[in-house]
Amino acid sequence: MTDLGRLPDLALRSYGGSVVAASDESFAEKEALIRPGPAEFRPHTFGAKGQVYDGWETRRRREPGHDWAVVRLGMPGVIRSIVIDTAWFKGNYPPFASVEACAADAGCSPDELTGWAEIVPRAPLKGDTAHEFEVADRRRFTHVRLNILPDGGVARLRVHGEVVPDPRFLSGLTVDLAALENGAVVVACSDEFYSSPNNVLAPGQARNQAEGWETARRRDGGNDWLIVALAGAGTVAVAELDTSNLLFNAPGSAALTGIDARAAALEDEDAWFTVLPRTRLQPDTRHRFRLDGDRPLTHVRLDIFPDGGLARLRLLGSLLGDPL
Repeated sequence: MTDLGRLPDLALRSYGGSVVAASDESFAEKEALIRPGPAEFRPHTFGAKGQVYDGWETRRRREPGHDWAVVRLGMPGVIRSIVIDTAWFKGNYPPFASVEACAADAGCSPDELTGWAEIVPRAPLKGDTAHEFEVADRRRFTHVRLNILPDGGVARLRVHGEVVPDPRFLSGLTVDLAALENGAVVVACSDEFYSSPNNVLAPGQARNQAEGWETARRRDGGNDWLIVALAGAGTVAVAELDTSNLLFNAPGSAALTGIDARAAALEDEDAWFTVLPRTRLQPDTRHRFRLDGDRPLTHVRLDIFPDGGLARLRLLGSLLGDPL
């Protein structure tokens, strides 16, 4: 995975993404494009439409044109890379693909979307391969359209980028400053052996261990940690540390520290201050802590002792200005 591929997948279904339209889905449904996890395959599993594929597959075209699918991003933002994954499609993958993007209100229907801009020019594809394309356009987008030329199957579409929330829903309100959908992101992490640390900032509740953050077992006497760049400079009133689904691998305890990066560098250890002192945690529990501090901060460091996992981290507070 490249550095760009480690950015949040703005289109992921579990982050609120939706495949809102497609030209055709005769063999396999369009919704599979944005499912979490890699595509699966079981040979010789035939249904009424042929071999069952974990992906989107269109019929063989006998007329001019090409097939396409439109995805509404669960978290609008600046797209940094696109991954078109043809996993398991070996004799039925599209030979070429391109990607367009646009910005629109969430309430727009697919046929109302306009202003499409090409962000990935027509490019050749291979079968059973994850193709990554860097995107140079730095505008905020809400929808993408995958064009396959002329037809075939794609297992997954990943849209990695930086969340840019609508500021109308942040200013003047109590918000989750650590929410991925509000623009927060994990910028450093000690270990991500089992799952991505950005999972702890994801919308909704984790349904299983894989939808949280989990580290390898430590044998060196240290502890695991991550650093979150918040949605903007603000103050935090309530912290929630959720160990749901972590029955035998929850951390024994955790602590939170903060820093105002407008005034000090993240590397300045003396500039970090206590937000939540080291506190014991229970397995499979949503822990909520009322915080007394009113110091502004832009980043929070979560330390777990010594290792383990966390389903979600919520930091409820108020912005002191515009999002970062």
